[in-house]
Amino acid sequence: MNMAHPAVISRMRYLVWGLALLLLPLVLQSMGNAWVRIADMALLYVMLALGLNIVVGYAGLLDLGFVAFFAVGAYLFGLLASPHLTDTFPWIAALFPLGLHLPLWAVIPIGAGLAGLFGVLLGAPTLKLRGDYLAIVTLGFGEIIRVFMNNLDNPVNITNGPKGLGQIDAMTVLGHPLSKRLDLGFIELPSVTQYYYLFLALVLVSVLICYRLQTSRIGRAWMAIREDEIAAKAMGINTRNLKLLAFGLGAMFGGVAGVLFASFQGFVSPESFSLMESVMIVAMVVLGGLGHLPGVVLGAVLLSALPEVLRYVAGPLQAMTDGRLDAAILRQLLIALAMILIMLWRPRGLWPSPDHGQTLAAQRGSA
Repeated sequence: MNMAHPAVISRMRYLVWGLALLLLPLVLQSMGNAWVRIADMALLYVMLALGLNIVVGYAGLLDLGFVAFFAVGAYLFGLLASPHLTDTFPWIAALFPLGLHLPLWAVIPIGAGLAGLFGVLLGAPTLKLRGDYLAIVTLGFGEIIRVFMNNLDNPVNITNGPKGLGQIDAMTVLGHPLSKRLDLGFIELPSVTQYYYLFLALVLVSVLICYRLQTSRIGRAWMAIREDEIAAKAMGINTRNLKLLAFGLGAMFGGVAGVLFASFQGFVSPESFSLMESVMIVAMVVLGGLGHLPGVVLGAVLLSALPEVLRYVAGPLQAMTDGRLDAAILRQLLIALAMILIMLWRPRGLWPSPDHGQTLAAQRGSA
């Protein structure tokens, strides 16, 4: 009996996964747009987790302020794609009578570059910090950005403070705004489904970039720094530049995700970039599997979708207690319980990177 070639099996597996991802929003759409919206947000969190994985999973630098780069990208798009600047500053209105309204493909590189610059600015003063001290500094950086966004409405109104930025343009792809339904003749795609395919394309590009980084010399140098920074420096690795590169590249993913988030929501405010968001992104990376791309993606999807799915569990439980337990608090309790159980059951994550020693032994045994 002829056995299929492993390469053919691998290609078939990728084809099946590809078809499943393409058909997923169409299936969810039949159950309501709310489910497609959950899938959209899961893809955004996947991109954020992939960016943080470069910093935490590859380079071993604990960053609790990653949501700051998410905020930078979101506010950048909010300022460039809403009437706020032209309404606040007459000289901008004189230069751009029809408003700024920068296109998608111009804003994404700008958002990535600005967030990357902030990442380097964060990394520069923290090069000699490790462990808990690094976590405290990055946590403070994330809170500083959020407080700035909350207070930059006086004396000059730049961010509109706690009121946030509204009327943000939807993204336009090939002249079609994603806020409008798309009629393909045999099926109509609502806005949330169109955003799903855009997010999916950018997530696949992000996964490819992360995979190439992981297998490159830079990725191996990051992992050497993660395992033993002193030994890596003794081997001639420029730890300073590589740490800054990790902060900058990881922040770029957060900036792009922020741009997408602002366009998708049509509104941004400081409340969306709290410390809890940073903690959740770190939890996605750790619970999925540090440094392992499939694990990071799995952790991001599960932890981003779990709170929404638990809405359907918390409601009946609240009814069983005659309303004594608040559904929102009960939902957070269930999330925390699930995270504790996962860490007790799988301390290295749901899908950790394979142990290199065991992998080598298995290869020798099969040879």
